[in-house]
Amino acid sequence: MPSSLEKIALGGGCHWCTEAVFQSLIGVEKVEQGYVASNSDNSSFSEAVIVHFNSEVIPLKRLIEIHLYTHRSISMHSMREKYRSAVYTFSEIQKGIAETIIDNFQQDFQNKLITKVFSFKAFKVSREELHNYYLKDPQKPFCKTFIAPKLKVLLEQFSENIKSDYKN
Repeated sequence: MPSSLEKIALGGGCHWCTEAVFQSLIGVEKVEQGYVASNSDNSSFSEAVIVHFNSEVIPLKRLIEIHLYTHRSISMHSMREKYRSAVYTFSEIQKGIAETIIDNFQQDFQNKLITKVFSFKAFKVSREELHNYYLKDPQKPFCKTFIAPKLKVLLEQFSENIKSDYKN
C-alpha cells in the first residue's frame, strides 16, 4: 500500500449522499458507508463515510472543501444529531490540519460554518443493501432529488477532480 494512502471520516447529511459524492472523485480508493462516533458529547453514532484517498492525487484540503460545499455546512437543523456536520480524524496531527483547513475556508462562506472536527472513535458499517446506493440506481427518486444536485455542484465547481464516468 502506498504511503500516500490516507483516510478521513466525513459526516454531514445522509450517508447515501456523502458516499456518492466521494465515490466520484479521482484519487479516492474506497468509501465505507455507515455510522461514526467520537468521544464525550459526540459519542452517539451519526451517519458518515470513511474515505480512503491517495493524498498525492487529491489532498485533504480539497476533500474537506468538497465536503463543505456538498452538504449544509452552515445550517443547524433539527436532524443534526443524526446528520452531524463533521470531519472525524484519525490522529492529532490530522485533527490540527483539518481544523486549520476549515478555519481558512470560513472566509468563503457568508454564514458561520458549523462543521466541527472530532477524533474518530468508532464505526458501524451500514446494511449491505445500502452500499453503493447511487451507483446501483441513479434514477431512484431519492437519488434524483438529493444526490444528483450534490453531483451537479461537483461538476460545476470541482470538475477536475471528478472521475470521467461521472461527467455524463
